[in-house]
Amino acid sequence: MIIVTGAAGFIGSNIVMGLNRRGTNQITAVDDLSNGDQFVNLARGDIADYLHKDEFRQAIRDNALSGIEAIIHQGACSDTTERDGHYMMDNNYRVTRELFHYCQEQRIPFIYASSAAVYGAGPHYIEAAEYEAPLNVYGYSKYLFDQVLRRHLADLQAPVVGLRYFNVYGPNEQHKGRMASVASHNMQQYRRNGSVRLFGGWDGYADGAQQRDFVYVDDVVDVNLFFLDNPQLSGIFNCGTGQAQPFNDVAHAVINGLRRLDGKTPLSLKAQIHHGAIEYIPFPDDLKGRYQSHTQADLTQLRAVGYTGDFKGVADGVNCYIDVLAQRQQLPTGDY
Repeated sequence: MIIVTGAAGFIGSNIVMGLNRRGTNQITAVDDLSNGDQFVNLARGDIADYLHKDEFRQAIRDNALSGIEAIIHQGACSDTTERDGHYMMDNNYRVTRELFHYCQEQRIPFIYASSAAVYGAGPHYIEAAEYEAPLNVYGYSKYLFDQVLRRHLADLQAPVVGLRYFNVYGPNEQHKGRMASVASHNMQQYRRNGSVRLFGGWDGYADGAQQRDFVYVDDVVDVNLFFLDNPQLSGIFNCGTGQAQPFNDVAHAVINGLRRLDGKTPLSLKAQIHHGAIEYIPFPDDLKGRYQSHTQADLTQLRAVGYTGDFKGVADGVNCYIDVLAQRQQLPTGDY
């Protein structure tokens, strides 16, 4: 049995489907379906059992589970604007630490979601403490457990891998609201208004030119499965494409991808701006000093342990995303 926490969420549900594609369906899904609409993400996968996250946490404390082959821990509060530090530290840090100790005692491989938020403003995104300075309590909650793992790396009893996700986008994020990906927000805006809004220039960057490492969710799943298949490996690894791209690239790909579905010819970025398909808004004051204007995963350590998979650039990834949503009839609606 493989346990996937956060299994009704964005990345967790895609991991479940990735396991299914390779013939694995003995999966226990752990999540909180208080938002019952998230069941659709679970329904796309094939699982053997479901546990509420609190029930699972208690079962771990009571050592009431058996037959676990691995735990892939994706459950967390991913809202980078959440200010409730008590909630964030319990939900993200304490739960992860409890699962870590349980997996060590039971000799169970443990893969967990860390975050590029541990790096703060950068500019270097290398898996080493001297480059880490989180800007918010979310980033700190991830950072703190990474330090726990580092202290135990020399005496692990079972493999542990932390994956520092960069800006993940793709299907199954429809429930995330304001924390959905840039690509998702761009699709909704364009379908609703015929235009995409991006932040104007700030922090030395031109309009829409702030850069992130945008990584397609299927590529993230492949990295998780690589470590599941290689239990001799432990450590903390970046999970991004290794290439920063501007927000303009995402908007450009979204607009042309949706135009393609409508039978329209693609437009250059310059033409999109000229015709008002891309609009720039003033950079919000409340984000100044708490915003990553540039992220780019250093993949040296990931490649060094043998991961050879390719990562989609924004143009290919956004088009894959649009095609999946179109097939599912989930594209945002709106006339303009």
